[in-house]
Amino acid sequence: MFGLLTSRQKKREFYYLLPGMGGSHYRRKQRRILQWAIVVGLWISALFGLLLYFINRPLSGL
Repeated sequence: MFGLLTSRQKKREFYYLLPGMGGSHYRRKQRRILQWAIVVGLWISALFGLLLYFINRPLSGL
């Protein structure tokens, strides 16, 4: 008896998603973030590799 009264009086809690936070838009956003993370990681690793190469190459003048 008391359970029926409280279930009718209970407010439904809604939440709202902003654009890009759910569904296919969310997957598209995550894919774009992953692609940019891979591109930035490749650039940083290439720069770091060049830095190590120039630091460790032998000097020909000595």
